[in-house]
Parts: sequence; structure tokens; C-alpha cells
Amino acid sequence: MFMQTAAPVIAAKSLYTAAGTHAPPRALRLGSLLGAMSYALDMTEGQPPGHCIRCCWIGTRIGKALEITGQAYEDLYFTLLLKDLGCSSNAARICELYIADDITFKRDFKMIDGSLSAALRFVFTKTGLGAGLSERLRATVNILRNGGDISRELIETRCNRGADIAAKMRFSKAVQEGIRSLDEHWGGGGKPLGLSGDDIPRISNIALMAQVVDIFHSAQGPEAAMAEIEGRAGDWFDPALVAALKTASATPDFWTRLNDPDLAELVFSLDPSETALDVDEDYLDDIASAFSDVVDAKSPFTADHSNRVTLYTDMIAEELGLSADHRRWLRRAALLHDLGKLAVSNQILDKPGRPDATEWATIRTHPKYSQTILERVEAFCDIAPVAGAHHERVDGKGYPAGLGGKDLCLEARILAVADVFDALTADRPYRAAMPIAKALEIMAADVEAAFDPVCFAALQGGLAKLASPDEI
Repeated sequence: MFMQTAAPVIAAKSLYTAAGTHAPPRALRLGSLLGAMSYALDMTEGQPPGHCIRCCWIGTRIGKALEITGQAYEDLYFTLLLKDLGCSSNAARICELYIADDITFKRDFKMIDGSLSAALRFVFTKTGLGAGLSERLRATVNILRNGGDISRELIETRCNRGADIAAKMRFSKAVQEGIRSLDEHWGGGGKPLGLSGDDIPRISNIALMAQVVDIFHSAQGPEAAMAEIEGRAGDWFDPALVAALKTASATPDFWTRLNDPDLAELVFSLDPSETALDVDEDYLDDIASAFSDVVDAKSPFTADHSNRVTLYTDMIAEELGLSADHRRWLRRAALLHDLGKLAVSNQILDKPGRPDATEWATIRTHPKYSQTILERVEAFCDIAPVAGAHHERVDGKGYPAGLGGKDLCLEARILAVADVFDALTADRPYRAAMPIAKALEIMAADVEAAFDPVCFAALQGGLAKLASPDEI
């Protein structure tokens, strides 16, 4: 039974009103929007912040050396920024197969030279480091026996998921295929399809080359980066593209720009779209939804979590009488509230038991990461404080900032209720989903301490409208 309880109204400021979101549409370039969002992708790949931005600089310089122009250049630009859209989708599988931290695993794997001997050394040194001897042995034997199929599965999942998300964001077929073929190699030894030569989209090979250049340059400098590329010419990379990289890298600012704190602004200014776009609310919704897919793909236990939290958030907002524009704005905050979880290893997120103190401290960082990323994005910076406060409590005992009372905005109160309700009614690694009545009973015990009573009552009211007659 869903019962609303009478509750005193708690005065809570609304960031929506304070943000002045009724202002006319702003001019927006996709490069700046998606480039800023790409910092979220860097986290789940274990790369230093700005990896996708730096790859975009490297790859577009190669494109200029090749005299790529027009639509082909635009496709290259967005493939470079979005090459890692599918990066979260194989994280849980990596943890399962290798018994390893997916984030550091991905980071370190990209540093090996691509040879079989290096891959074998990596498997022996990285698999199951924190596991028992027998568990580690079983995992290692499985990888050695089935390594080709495992690698193909992981890459296929990542690349296809990335292409699907690019389609959701309305990008061209060329960009979708550029992302899908990111890990194909010129000599035919790549995955998932083993394409070779001119069957590989040129923008894919440029994006892969830019990735390798940035990774080795960041770790070891320009000479090491160029040596790595030249060593893979004809195997991983089209020799003509390697020659174009040599031409591009000879320009005075090619390497120095990679360490420039203003590189992001430079890359955003290179957006090849002919004109700035007026902000289209439907397109912003699609971008928010696409990046929520990136987050939810990270763990089987959070699959569709962002969409469900968005549904409950909107339900509460409707019960409270928020305007249609206000609710739309808040739905974006709900979709993007867990962006910061991309920085948390699946070894923690999918742990079949409650996190220990160190793991819990890591989990508690994710709202701040969400806020930091969204603050970079002009179109989403006004929802950043809401996303960053979704684990705060009315009594000030939440995290990460310990906000409470009048410092905790209305939208964060709504989102906190929706988030906890979904967490309780969904499966978790350490317990099964709770019945709705049990979840509401648990939450009711924390009303006025953790939860705003008005928002909680609104959740109950919304659920009552969805319940079947025999549940009321």
C-alpha cells in the first residue's frame, strides 16, 4: 500500500530559478559541448584528463597534412572526440575475466607494444593480482586458451556500443563506422572483424594512431611516440598516414600544444561545423541520454539506472507542480547525475559484498566528479550542482560536501529521493531488489534526516497513481 504522510514543507531554494534558465537559446558548437563531455570518457579509460582533446588535436593535424576537407574533415573531428563512447561497456567483463581493476587494466594495456610476447607478459603480470592463487591460475589459463575470442568479444562490445551511441547522438554513418572500426589494423591483425588496408575507414586508422601518439607522448615524450608509430607502420597503420604524421609533427607547435593548458579551447575553435547552432532542447536531451547510456553500460547492476532515476525524479517533480520546462531541465540532471561513476573501478561497483572503508571512500568521490565534468560544459553547467549533490542529506550528513538545510536545493532533494528509491528496488551485487513497500518503509524511517518529507510524500503520491488497484 502506498500512503502519503503529512509533512511540513521545508523551504528549499531552486537552482532552476536562480540559474535564469528561461534565457533565450545560446549559440553552441558541438565541438565545445562534446569535447567537454569527453573528459568523462577519459576517466573510464584511465587516461590523463584531456586525452580525447589531445587526440583530436593530433588527428586533425594529420588530417590537415592529408588535405582532408569538408564533410570528411568534420567526420574525422567528431570521430576523434567521440572515439571512446563505448569504453564503459566492457568494463564489467574485463573485471570478471581478468579479476582486475578495469580502469588501470585499460590504461596499462594500451602501453604494451602490440607484440604477442608483450601481451603474454601483460596477462601474467596483471591477471588476478588481488585474488587467491587457484582463482588467479584458473583465470590465467582461461585467457591463454581463449585469448583471441576474449579480445574480440571485448573490442566488439566496445566498438559496437560506441557506434550505437554515436547514432543516438545523430552523427553520420561515417562517424559511426569510424568508431566501430577504431581497433582494426592496417595489416589485418585488428579486431573485431580483422579488416585490412583500404577496407578500414581512414578516419578510424587516424584516430587509432592519434590515440597511440598521445598515450606514449604523455608517458615517455615525442621521440617514444614517433618510434612507436613507425614501428607499427604497415602493421597497425597505413604507411601513408605515418608519413602524414611525420609531416604534421614537424610543425613548430605540434608537440608543444599538447602541453598547453589552453589546448581545449583551441580544439573547440577548430570545430569544422560551418556555423554555430542555436541550442536545440531536443538535441540536448539526446546528448544527455547518450551519455547516461555510457554510464549505465559500465555495470550490469546499474543498467538503465539513470533512466529509472529520471522517471522517478520527473514523477516527484510533477507531483510538486514544477513547470514543464523546469522538469525537463531536472531530467537532464537526473540522466547525468552518475557521470562520476566512470572513474570508479568495476571491482568496487560490482563487488559481491559491501564495500570496505577504502572502497567506500572511492565511491564517495563520484558525485564530485559528476559536478566537475558538467561544470566544463556550457550547456549543462547549471545542472552541475544538482548532480553533485544527489548524495547529500537534509541533516547535512551526506557527501561529498555535507550540504544540508537551506543549502540543499530543491532539485537535489528530489534527485536524492529518486536515486535511493531506485537503488533499493533494483538488484545490487550484494542483495536482490527489495519490494516497493519495503523500500518505502526503509526510506520513511529516514525522512527529515536523509530525505525531504515533501519530496518523499510526492514519490509516494506518484507511485500510488501507477499502482494496480489490488496494490492500493
